[in-house]
Amino acid sequence: MRMRLAAHLKRLLGGSLWSRPPCYIIYCTTMSKPKFQTEWEEIDEEHQQLKETHKIYRQKLEELTNLQTTCSSAISKQRKCLKHLRHSLSKCSQTCDEEDLKRITDIKTQIKEKENVFFDMEAYLPKKNGLYLNLVLGNVNVTLLSNQAKFAYKGEYEKFKLYMTIILMFGAITCLFFLNYRVTDEIFNFLLVWYYCTLTIRESILMSNGSRISGWWVSHHYVSTFLSGVMLTWPEGPMYQMFRSQFLAFCIYQSFLQYLQYYYQSGCLYRLRALGERNPLDLTVEGFQSWMWRGLTFLLPFLFFGHFWQLYNSLTLFRLGRHEDCKEWQTSRSTT
Repeated sequence: MRMRLAAHLKRLLGGSLWSRPPCYIIYCTTMSKPKFQTEWEEIDEEHQQLKETHKIYRQKLEELTNLQTTCSSAISKQRKCLKHLRHSLSKCSQTCDEEDLKRITDIKTQIKEKENVFFDMEAYLPKKNGLYLNLVLGNVNVTLLSNQAKFAYKGEYEKFKLYMTIILMFGAITCLFFLNYRVTDEIFNFLLVWYYCTLTIRESILMSNGSRISGWWVSHHYVSTFLSGVMLTWPEGPMYQMFRSQFLAFCIYQSFLQYLQYYYQSGCLYRLRALGERNPLDLTVEGFQSWMWRGLTFLLPFLFFGHFWQLYNSLTLFRLGRHEDCKEWQTSRSTT
C-alpha cells in the first residue's frame, strides 16, 4: 500500500524536487521577490511625491503668513486714516454750508460701511486674543481660516449648549428627588461652574472668528459662573438646606426654558440666514423681527415666570442672610 502511494505521488510531482535543474530551484525560492520590490518602489515613489507636496505646502504657508501680515498692517493703517478723517469732518461740519454738510454725511456713512468690511476681513486674519483668552489659553492663535471650520465650531457650540442643558436638567431632577446627598450636590454645582466657564471660552473664540455676540450675553455667563461658584463653596448647614430645594427646582425650570428657547431661536435664525439677513456665525440669541412675535407669544409666559422666580430667589437669599442662625459668608449680612 505504501509503495503504491509513493509511486502515485512521484507521478504527480514528476519526479523528485532534487532531480530538477538548479535554475528551477532558484526560481522557486525567488519567485515572490519582484512583488516586494514593486511594492517598495511604489511606496518610495509616493514618499517622494509627499515630500514635494509638503515642500509646496510650506511655501504656500509662508506666502499666506506674509499676506496675513500685509492685510493686518493695511487694515490698521486704513483705520488710522479713517479716524483722522472722521475727526477732520467733525470740525468741518461746524462751519460748512448745507451742500458740504450732505457730502460729509455721505462720507461718514461710507466710513461706517468700510469699518464693517474691516470687521469681516479680520475674521479671517490672526489677531491678538483678549484678556480672558490670554489668561485661560495664553497667546494662542484661535482664528479659524476656513468657513467650513468656523461653521463646524459654531455648530459644536450650539450642540454643546443643547446637550448640557438636557444633562443639567436630569442632574437637578436626580439631586432633588432621588439623591439628597452633599456629594451629589457638589458634583452638580461643579458641573454648573464648568459649563459656564466653557461657554465663556467658546464664545470668546467665536467672537475672535467674527461672531457678533452681544456683550450682555457674555457678561451674563460670567455672572453665572461666579454664582455657581458661590453655590459650590456654600458649606453644609441649615441655610443651605433651606435654599437647596428651591435652587434645584429653579435649575430644572431654567433648563426646560433654555430648551424651549433654543428651538425657537434656532428656527428664527435659520430663517434669517436663508433670507441673507444674518451672519452664519451668529448665535441662537441674535436677531429679532416683527414676524417673530407669532412664536414668541408662546414663550413669553414662561420667560416672565422665570424672571419672577429669579426675583423670588433673591428675596429668599436676602431673608436667609438676615436669619439669626446664618453664619455662612455666602448669605451673611454685612456688619457696619
